[in-house]
Amino acid sequence: MRLPRPAALCAALLALALTASGVSTAAPAKPDGQRTVDGWPVRTPSSLGLRGGVLEAGAKEAKRLDSTCFAVVKDGKLAFEASWRMERDVPREVFSITKSVASTLVGIAVRDGDLRLDDRVSTYVPQWRGTPSETVTVRNLLSNDSGRFWSMQSDYADLLAAKSRTKYAIGLTQQHAPGSAWAYNNAAIQVLEPVLEKATGMRVAKFARTRLFEPLGMTNSELITDRSDNAAMVFYGLRTTCLDLARFGSLYLGRGRAGGTRLLDTSYVKRAVGRSSTVHNAAYGYLWWLNRPGRIRGATDAVDPQGQPLRPVTGQLAAYAPEDVYAALGFGGQVLLVDPGSRTIVVRLGLPAQAGEEGYGFGNAARVLTRALR
Repeated sequence: MRLPRPAALCAALLALALTASGVSTAAPAKPDGQRTVDGWPVRTPSSLGLRGGVLEAGAKEAKRLDSTCFAVVKDGKLAFEASWRMERDVPREVFSITKSVASTLVGIAVRDGDLRLDDRVSTYVPQWRGTPSETVTVRNLLSNDSGRFWSMQSDYADLLAAKSRTKYAIGLTQQHAPGSAWAYNNAAIQVLEPVLEKATGMRVAKFARTRLFEPLGMTNSELITDRSDNAAMVFYGLRTTCLDLARFGSLYLGRGRAGGTRLLDTSYVKRAVGRSSTVHNAAYGYLWWLNRPGRIRGATDAVDPQGQPLRPVTGQLAAYAPEDVYAALGFGGQVLLVDPGSRTIVVRLGLPAQAGEEGYGFGNAARVLTRALR
């Protein structure tokens, strides 16, 4: 899903990306059991049951659409990788892919016994006690059906301009009863930051580094923080690379286990990416996008005063792809697509499309997946 952002922020990020030296690299498509790229063993697409020509065509499309990297991993092996504009190990902003990382941090805290999905957020955010937000649960924040206040101005301008984004998010009002309406609510998701910090007793950026990034070998990943209060940005703010994101996707392919270590309970993985989390949007799990059929909602669909869609849509994000495919998505066509059936991961990161230009999205990555597997 492509999300609107303030022009100044987008321009700054775009300028930052364009300052990198022009680079074009690719993992060699040759059988070599000793060959690795960034720690990933390299194999030919054909040896993994993939069509190499499709992957090459997918990379050409990605490059045409201003991508900075594109990678395909199957069965833990790197089948294809290419980078443009910057070196493969240079971290870059991936916007709302961060939300899926936030979901994972919640899952780790749940496994540790520090947090429960049905805990009231007001347990950790005392400002909500005695208000209409008192009964909002952690599960509501993960499902985006918290009913907390949402508007385009609030979520994409005022929140980003706030000196402390966490304080701004906490201070918003309750717009709908918890569980009664769905909204892609950046401010509500940011409230997971104080929840995680109080539940775990650790700053969220440090918690992410020590409990997720380091165990997965995501050495080129970090969460940015607000300057005012050092609070981690959990609705956006992850800086990472294509191949680090593939490691993140592998955690879910492993049903919560990576490198012999279990980070997430299998039950949490199933709830996060294996089924819809809310009746209001079949395409949404716990801060992950799903390819499940049913009533689906986009990030900024118009709604009525009760928070219900003005133009309901029934279908799925990519009807030509398996129903159990899921993805972490970010503004500007940042995509981490995971197919548990074939154990294949497709990652694309790049520059946001300008007004009127063709952009990259879930469907592009899903087409690469389905065509490569035929």
